[in-house]
Amino acid sequence: MPETTLAGPSLADFERARSVVSRVAEVTPMESSRFLAELLGSPVYLKCENLQRTGSYKIRGAYNRMARLSDEEKARGVVAASAGNHAQGVAFAARELGIAATIFMPVGVALPKLQATRNYGADVVLRGHTVEEPLRAAAEFAASTGAILIPPFDHSDVVAGQGTLGLEILDQVPDLDTVIVPIGGGGLIAGVASVVKQRLALEGRTVRVIGVQAENAAAYPVSLRNGVATEITITPTIADGIAVSKPGILNFDIIKDAVDEIITVTDDDIARAMLVLLERAKLVVEPAGAVSVAAIMTGQVVNAGTTVAILSGGNIDPLVMERVISRGLAASDRYLRFRLMLPDRPGQLARVAELISEANANVVEVLHTRHGRNALISDVEIELSVETRGTEHVERVLSHLIEAGYDPRIDF
Repeated sequence: MPETTLAGPSLADFERARSVVSRVAEVTPMESSRFLAELLGSPVYLKCENLQRTGSYKIRGAYNRMARLSDEEKARGVVAASAGNHAQGVAFAARELGIAATIFMPVGVALPKLQATRNYGADVVLRGHTVEEPLRAAAEFAASTGAILIPPFDHSDVVAGQGTLGLEILDQVPDLDTVIVPIGGGGLIAGVASVVKQRLALEGRTVRVIGVQAENAAAYPVSLRNGVATEITITPTIADGIAVSKPGILNFDIIKDAVDEIITVTDDDIARAMLVLLERAKLVVEPAGAVSVAAIMTGQVVNAGTTVAILSGGNIDPLVMERVISRGLAASDRYLRFRLMLPDRPGQLARVAELISEANANVVEVLHTRHGRNALISDVEIELSVETRGTEHVERVLSHLIEAGYDPRIDF
């Protein structure tokens, strides 16, 4: 059967990239997931790029692009802009290749990502408070100094490097039916989709490629409907690693031909997925890296057969992880917060605690104030945080309080 023709790198380009990328990138583990397999009704494997060097797949594309620079270009140095994973990938690749690297990062970048990028030897410049400002600064730096700008996704060499992940997946799961890939600008899914479609076409087989975006940063569904890469307005999302307002041009051309479906997931979906990965698989995965699992858990993936979900990165600030775990617990009805108005007299708080205990829940925090906005002079307002065991248990706790004459309010 003839090779499938797609925009971007050929199958030979991906194979050449693998020989280059293998100098620095690990062949990351492929772990099976019984929990997700039960949800999906077919085998599910997790491709653990969260365990890759620098903590994400980004090293693949960055190194492949930079290794192909001429000696004269290498001598001019490289520059990039990123809030995290791309910065670390470029910094690491530059160190390995002996190239001077300047990385522009936003002022509020997470401290672990900032330190890691500096530790790899890059000159880090903090500029602005959004990713857009460092991007402009990096472009200006390249124009004024002659440094080579290393893009995060929209370049054929970067796509070829990211696509080496697809070759590994086919080696590790030869009977692959479906692969689920996080999408930001589109470099990873463009590479993976292109290589698996081209390789399996030679074998007379097909594979389904599903992309996943955060609901608050979903530029691809709009772009595919419009038939052209379209810029959107991003609203805040915990999946900052894939919060890209406009698809890459080359990436879009590949994706519209090679990707079968795009799914979106909410922040609560992502938080639940991260919690499951932490508890069930013992894997620390950043929000952007967990969207593939979130897609399975929301029931949006059906009739998938043997499935690989890519965990694209694991770089997460511990403080952010703490907040995300709390959100995941709340979204899974394992953590309940509510308010009560109580008469301001002795014994009321003890009575509420007793009722919660009778419902077999555990109080973990109490905030008590006489200055609540809705409190009468004779009232106090309390806010309780309670450990619960799922939706039915939450309903039982609330019902028990209501039956005792209280009015619990979940309004925050």
